[in-house]
Amino acid sequence: MSRVDVPWPVRWDELASVVEDLSALVRRGPGARVVAQELAGVLVAAAQDREHRVALSGLVDRVLDLHAVACLAEPPDGRGLASWLLWLQTGFAEPPEVRLAPYASSLGEDGLACYRAEAVVRFERLPVIGFGETGRYDRERWALLRLMEELAEHSGDVDLVVSVLSKDLSSGWHYSRVATVLRDAGRSEEALEWVERGLVATGGRGAAVRLVDLGVDACVREGWVERAVELRRRAFLACPGVETYRRLRGAASAWGDWPAVRADVLDRVGDGMDEALLQVVEVESDGDSRA
Repeated sequence: MSRVDVPWPVRWDELASVVEDLSALVRRGPGARVVAQELAGVLVAAAQDREHRVALSGLVDRVLDLHAVACLAEPPDGRGLASWLLWLQTGFAEPPEVRLAPYASSLGEDGLACYRAEAVVRFERLPVIGFGETGRYDRERWALLRLMEELAEHSGDVDLVVSVLSKDLSSGWHYSRVATVLRDAGRSEEALEWVERGLVATGGRGAAVRLVDLGVDACVREGWVERAVELRRRAFLACPGVETYRRLRGAASAWGDWPAVRADVLDRVGDGMDEALLQVVEVESDGDSRA
């Protein structure tokens, strides 16, 4: 089909001509699926050559589109197609980006279930990048991440999204991403669990403000106002400052007993208040005494 002993422009013309022949074959109806599948494998292998990778990627995408159409005209075994798609995306150093939507009908329920099950098993074997760690994104990890992200997007499965995001917990921001997805999906209790995990990991620093805001928002949505106040109280005690104090005051004034909460937290902080916070507290105290 394509020879390595000829100049690249000639090889390119040969490959482009073969792809056009395949396109004509697909338009004629059944009979092109096996040819398209074989050609896709050949082109992906050829695209591992760094020098011509960009040029060949367009042909790879074109052949995959043709293969998906050919599968509709000549339905394959769903499980076999699932295995091939997984191999195509994980068997090469530079795999193609496969879109599941064009293949969904050809995979069928059984094939898609097989595809998902194998992808999840392989993905779960990857180690989690812990807080403060520097992740090592080798070829397998990148390939499986890309595969799982496409699967999650295609299926709209929140659990898959959480699985993908929770493989990297190297910062508080990553915890907040998981909590946000769960909150937006109406899974407030699970969102709060991830908020709590993130607060423990961060020690109240960095993304802790965002995490607490997410937790409070989830609580308010569900009417758990006491839990919202408690989150604000703990945030203040972990990081006593003007901003955390004002946020606590707002929550406790709206949903709790602010005088009691105020007395408790100030007693706990004691002499740990910085000058700015001390001034705010003193101004409030003067106002209370005049009232």
